[in-house]
Amino acid sequence: MYSIWKRFGKKDASSDLALKIQQVKKSSVPKHIAIIMDGNGRWAKKRALPRIAGHHEGMKVVRKITKLTSQLNVSILTVYAFSTENWKRPKSEVDYIMKLPEEFLGTFLPELIAENVKVEMMGEIDLLPEHTKRAVKQAVEETKDNTGLILNFALNYGSRAEILMAVNKIIKDVKNGIIDETINEEQFSNYLMTRALPDPDLLIRTSGEIRLSNFMLWQAAYSELWFTDVLWPDFKEEHLLEAVEEYQKRTRRFGGV
Repeated sequence: MYSIWKRFGKKDASSDLALKIQQVKKSSVPKHIAIIMDGNGRWAKKRALPRIAGHHEGMKVVRKITKLTSQLNVSILTVYAFSTENWKRPKSEVDYIMKLPEEFLGTFLPELIAENVKVEMMGEIDLLPEHTKRAVKQAVEETKDNTGLILNFALNYGSRAEILMAVNKIIKDVKNGIIDETINEEQFSNYLMTRALPDPDLLIRTSGEIRLSNFMLWQAAYSELWFTDVLWPDFKEEHLLEAVEEYQKRTRRFGGV
């Protein structure tokens, strides 16, 4: 009897989620959602597990949230997978994280292709291990012609480094006479790693931390921010829908009245 009710309970939950998705889609959804996926280590510690267990569990959540954002007709999902500061973590943890793109994309890539998702990456890819680069480049290549959701991994990414790289490129182009020495915001944005993407409309951070942690500092100037105490491995579809609903209630003035 319990198993029957368990099955019905799952069906009801699935129906409720589908209904919620349809309700959310009736209003304007963010074109670009960016997520700082925080709390993997704390999730593992609470369960007396090694930190890598939290990263593995968090990878499963990326899969669920990617599917949901695609269903919501969001255009871009940017996930902060590994920052330039994360190299300071224990080598064993870093080595494991660097294997995750291979595992994630190895199992999920056929599904991404079938669902018309386009994989992109921003960050200093040349500094990544060869096996990580190989997995990412394969996913980018095999999905380059897809026209649906863009799943943008921020991998070995730091916003300050990105801005400094942009400034150095601008200086070089000014010296070479390619551009004038006076540039505007639009021109500067074209030197960033997100040059082909609109700025995030909604930026989410999990785990209770209330800071940007060197993530898209230029691009998030007018993003709507949404913070939650939920640790990333516990982040469910309902939490994303809650964030989008909150976004829909806000008025975006971009400095105007």
